[in-house]
Amino acid sequence: MKSSFKSWRWLIRKRNALADGGCGFRMRQLPFMGVVCTVTLFIVYRITNYQYQQTEMDGILQPFDSIKESHLRSRNLDGLPRGIIQARSDLELRPLWATSSSRSKVNGYCNRNLLAMPVGIKQKRNVNAIVQKFLPENFTIILFHYDGNVDGWWDLDWNNKAIHIVAQNQTKWWFAKRFLHPDVVSIYDYIFLWDEDLGVEHFNPRRYLDIVKKEGLEISQPALDPNSTDIHHRITIRARAKKVHRRVYDLRGSVKCSDSSEGPPCTGFVEGMAPVFSRSAWHCTWHLIQNDLVHGWGMDMKLGYCAQGDRTSNVGVVDREYILHKGIQTLGGSGPPAKKASNYDELTKKHSPTAFDVRTEIRRQSTWELQIFKERWNQAVEEDKNWVDPFKQDQRRRRRKRQNRIFNF
Repeated sequence: MKSSFKSWRWLIRKRNALADGGCGFRMRQLPFMGVVCTVTLFIVYRITNYQYQQTEMDGILQPFDSIKESHLRSRNLDGLPRGIIQARSDLELRPLWATSSSRSKVNGYCNRNLLAMPVGIKQKRNVNAIVQKFLPENFTIILFHYDGNVDGWWDLDWNNKAIHIVAQNQTKWWFAKRFLHPDVVSIYDYIFLWDEDLGVEHFNPRRYLDIVKKEGLEISQPALDPNSTDIHHRITIRARAKKVHRRVYDLRGSVKCSDSSEGPPCTGFVEGMAPVFSRSAWHCTWHLIQNDLVHGWGMDMKLGYCAQGDRTSNVGVVDREYILHKGIQTLGGSGPPAKKASNYDELTKKHSPTAFDVRTEIRRQSTWELQIFKERWNQAVEEDKNWVDPFKQDQRRRRRKRQNRIFNF
């Protein structure tokens, strides 16, 4: 019995000794494992940071092409010495010959801005008034003639200072996609892509840009006179007491705009008739324009993604300098009323198999393009697994802040 008791005591001591030894071994392992984990985390951080910096550099050096396209283009230029390659251009007119004093100023362009407009001869007087405002303020003028009539502009004093591009029955966005590539307009600080039916009696381009720069607006438009025709969104109407506004408050209609509104058309929105883009914003916007969707419907709701940051801050409407939208639709053949036709002519036209309303057809096409644009956007978002909607993140962050305020209160 006594020997049995000693055996049990011996077994208990041995188990305790083993337990103490195992624990000690594990305790000795902890510092070593901590060092290994720290080194591993540091290596992962360095690799991730390096990859991020490389991606950022690629985006800066090649902002308009994918990496694959840039490598392909580089191979195509292998036959040229690097120093002779010029990847960019501009829209400045050059003389056939120059004096020795003027040659030194050839590359001296600075603080240049661009005004681009689709124009028809029926709006010649209004276009002349607009150009007269912009030319003295160091603007380059480019006119897109959608009616094919260029000869009718020769009598204007500034005609030879403007660039004229002709394409029959094409829209502003069609012209912009083909002739305002970012590499071509890179010397211009701001791009005004305006319609032709805007009254500029209360608008000064220099004062407008002073406000835009001071307010940090990447995408903007002058406010619309309340007496304008075709006002589609309340945010574009001039606020008399303000210099700039970035949001609107309106509880009428189907779209309610309040403090909680975080996107277009309540905030971060400009309309398509008179947008103004900074150089960086235009770089992005040009890529947003769909090559085959020429009416541009739906783009205004997505322009905030090109605002180089928070669209509620970087997109705004300038009230101090405002315009009058006349709402004259001339593209497609409409314009001033023609001579009244006889009853027989009207009856023949009505029953003709080829008769149709041009404006109705244009609106039908625009509506179809809007649907296509929405589908393409949604598909692109779904397919690009690396893209994160920056504004949805901001919305969640703001909601949490509001909830915290309510909870703390």
